[in-house]
Amino acid sequence: MDWSTAIAPGVDDIAELAEEARAALPPPFDFPAKQVVIQVVDLADADMLADLDIENPFELTGLYDGIPMTERSVMDQPAQPDTIWLFRRAILEEWVERGDVSLAELVNNVVVHEFAHHFGWSDADIAKIDPWWE
Repeated sequence: MDWSTAIAPGVDDIAELAEEARAALPPPFDFPAKQVVIQVVDLADADMLADLDIENPFELTGLYDGIPMTERSVMDQPAQPDTIWLFRRAILEEWVERGDVSLAELVNNVVVHEFAHHFGWSDADIAKIDPWWE
């Protein structure tokens, strides 16, 4: 590879990988996943970090913002659509630090993790079947 012309993957590149991860979700998860907005930005904003009591924005690669399907009621009238936030620079930082996974694998894992929260799974539930974060 000619590294003199290489550039870091941008927001659109991460979004494309996220859409590939969403498209690969099997039934019955595929349809509800299509109802969620995926937003890719460089880093989490100060309000998101404060809500999660996180100081370092590089510690947060993704965030589900919404009402999990298992907690919804017909009385709920959401003010905004459920959203999965992906944080490009934090993802790239983790990718470099790991050095043993492809960017597509990392983005896929973050996306699936955040969709699991949408489906109502806790971090403990996810950890039981996904040892990725150990």
